[in-house]
Amino acid sequence: MARKIPVKLMMQYRDQGFSRNMIAKTQKVGRSSVSEVFKWADKLKLTYEDIEELSDNEVYRKFFPERPQSEVLYTLPDYEKIHKELQGVGVTLKLPWQEYVDLCKDTNGIPVGYTKFCEDYQRHIDQYRLTNHLKHKPGVSMQVDWSGSTMDLLDTDTGELITVYLFVGTLPYSQYTYVEPTLDMKSDTWLRCHMNMFEYFGGTTIRLICDNLKTGVLSHPKEGDIVLNEQYESLANHYIMAVMPAQVRKPKQKAAVEGAVGKIAMAVIAPLRNEIYTTMGELKAAIREKLEFYNAKPFQKREGSRRLIFTESE
Repeated sequence: MARKIPVKLMMQYRDQGFSRNMIAKTQKVGRSSVSEVFKWADKLKLTYEDIEELSDNEVYRKFFPERPQSEVLYTLPDYEKIHKELQGVGVTLKLPWQEYVDLCKDTNGIPVGYTKFCEDYQRHIDQYRLTNHLKHKPGVSMQVDWSGSTMDLLDTDTGELITVYLFVGTLPYSQYTYVEPTLDMKSDTWLRCHMNMFEYFGGTTIRLICDNLKTGVLSHPKEGDIVLNEQYESLANHYIMAVMPAQVRKPKQKAAVEGAVGKIAMAVIAPLRNEIYTTMGELKAAIREKLEFYNAKPFQKREGSRRLIFTESE
């Protein structure tokens, strides 16, 4: 599938003083494409200020009206408009996606899938350096990961210490957190932890953000669709969620769970470091006790607690 030149973004970068080489590098396009956009901008006497209020598609058509619509297989969503709509009360990505799908049906267009829609919206706000995507809405997303820190079980027969791994999930809006100890990090365990987390939270969210773990993600290319393993994709479909692996070297995309992992180390692991557990049941009970205290503990720089905000708003 051919890729449209991001004309509007190139013009914005030009307005900000970016060189042609820098724009070509950041947008992964040829320098000749950047030069072509600049040539037409000069010929049409257009600046970024002239096109700022237009959508990406409108800008593209203004520069290249002769190019056929069929050069791109899918009908592209207007993410700039969608971003503005998301500021409305109660509006989540699911609603504009469904409206976009309905529009494609009416115009005989081909819509992208929901996961791709969410992924491309994330890319849009990253490209335009929009910051309010970090202001999480209640019940929209959850983030999951394995904790880097581990715990131990004592095998009373051999005296051996058995490594215990910790699955961590959190809701970014309330920071309400779930923790589960496991004996491995295999795919089946990963999925079971998700289902237990959904039960603990009492439901699921629209989006689930994870790391690029082989237990769930087979491929996460810079361009094209994300490929989940069959089990993880089935889980997502069953719970009607869009699984969105964080992009490589993009820690802000799962900052909530990264923060939760560090806090769990202090709130759960550290207080239990001198205790000896011989069964998983004992360890789970101890972790759950510390977790409940952690979720109920008042915030230092925010009103309420994780549990209170979760209960009242999420």
